[in-house]
Amino acid sequence: MKYFFTTAIIVLFLSACSSSKPIAGKPNYEVIKDSETKILRGTLNRSIIENDTSFHWFTDNMRYGSVDEYALSAFKQKADQFSIVVFGGTWCHDTQNLLPKFYRLIEKSGFPENKITLIGVDRAKTAPNDLHTKWKITNVPTFIIVKNGREVGRVVEYGKTGNIEKELGEIVMTL
Repeated sequence: MKYFFTTAIIVLFLSACSSSKPIAGKPNYEVIKDSETKILRGTLNRSIIENDTSFHWFTDNMRYGSVDEYALSAFKQKADQFSIVVFGGTWCHDTQNLLPKFYRLIEKSGFPENKITLIGVDRAKTAPNDLHTKWKITNVPTFIIVKNGREVGRVVEYGKTGNIEKELGEIVMTL
């Protein structure tokens, strides 16, 4: 009985102390099918979305547009100083437009994909383990720049200017 209480206290302590740190690791998600589309909820990665024919929008939208040069330079210069947490919905048109644009920047800058935590949310914008609450997610996609386990800035949906790459680059240059 004493072992049970000790274990319970340790688990509670660790979960209470968890900050808004990225959750790196292997993908761990569920598939939800609704009447309109396939929804992935949980920890994902680019290849899961890119290789699933249900998400043809990803490869289609990767073909369009160019990368913002300022953001490209910022990501190349500061790549070793930050990581990124991205919340998106495979059902969400904004995510379908902006996630490929984000990954185009990642690809061109050479930013390591293992420093990106991609989290899929359902239509209610919830994620497993209450991550949507911990990260205060209200809209998707949300791109969060993290340094030393703490958020230093975010771009929500199209951002303030409509140029998410430039806004992400501006956050990164402040590091």
